[in-house]
Amino acid sequence: MTEIIPPEAVFTTPRIAISPLNRRRWRNFKANRRGYWSLWIFLVLFFITLFAEFIANDKPLLVRYDGGFYMPVFVSYPETAFGGEFQTEADYRDPYVKELIGKKGGYIVWPLIPFSYSTINLNLDTPAPSPPSPVNWLGTDDQGRDVLARMIYGFRISVLFGLVLTFFSSIIGVAAGAVQGYFGGWTDLLFQRFIEIWTSVPTLYLIIIISAVIAPNFWILLGILLLFNWVSLVGVVRAEFLRGRNFEYVTAARALGLGNLAIMYRHLLPNAMVATLTFLPFILNSSISTLTSLDFLGFGLPPGSPSLGELLAQGKANLQAPWLGLTGFFTLAIMLSLLVFIGEAVRDAFDPRKVMS
Repeated sequence: MTEIIPPEAVFTTPRIAISPLNRRRWRNFKANRRGYWSLWIFLVLFFITLFAEFIANDKPLLVRYDGGFYMPVFVSYPETAFGGEFQTEADYRDPYVKELIGKKGGYIVWPLIPFSYSTINLNLDTPAPSPPSPVNWLGTDDQGRDVLARMIYGFRISVLFGLVLTFFSSIIGVAAGAVQGYFGGWTDLLFQRFIEIWTSVPTLYLIIIISAVIAPNFWILLGILLLFNWVSLVGVVRAEFLRGRNFEYVTAARALGLGNLAIMYRHLLPNAMVATLTFLPFILNSSISTLTSLDFLGFGLPPGSPSLGELLAQGKANLQAPWLGLTGFFTLAIMLSLLVFIGEAVRDAFDPRKVMS
């Protein structure tokens, strides 16, 4: 007998099944209004900075010239493409290039902020660092670069650095803590002594020594900090595995012949991830603060990179230009405060004592 399927069943959109436990956690997270709105504000700010090249750039978004359209934000065009004399990339801020484009009835569409993080404004009314103006909304630094553009790019690179460092350090830390807690005995004892020795190594001195040998960049800094940052989650995960390795369902799984890796992944890791996820926003906060501190001391990203720490260092060196220090301070204060509030909401979400109706 052929089964007849009702039409509404064919066109019904499938729904993702969410367990009652996860629904309760989401309700607990939303109940913390400060953390809930901080999450949305942080995501919006981070999403905007991901498209920094379309917001703050010294290259136009669109150029109309001689009936054709050009997009310098994606492609580098030589000056000869607009009737110039040089084969080098066109400088669209040059009055000569603007005149060439205007002669053919063309026009230039600039981003909201016509400066990149490294663009030097050569037409300042006052010596750099210059105060906020209609051209440079947050003023310029001591090299004539737009502070707002550097703040946008610096926010993005700080968050991306923190996210990458948090991601990889969490993977290593969770794996190390799982091995310690599950096997225990000599494995746990030797690993604990190794961590005690490893954490006693002065990270800052090591970075200073390496900086004297090679020029640090994004990935070198990430690798150095990853060598020491992974231990932040080991203790939490180790405690969860030590607590859960002798539970009845783990003993039963071991008796049924399930391997150690399968037991650790299927039965013990989900419980350990509750504590891990609670700590992640605070680890991200710490990673961003570490990069900012290194940049402030001059041992971070290469000179000229958009950095909030370098902006704070300029504010310290130029007390007569308070917009430098205030911009760096409020950017960091807002960013780190949002992450702390998000971390508090995540903590409430995974707190078993909080039961929402």
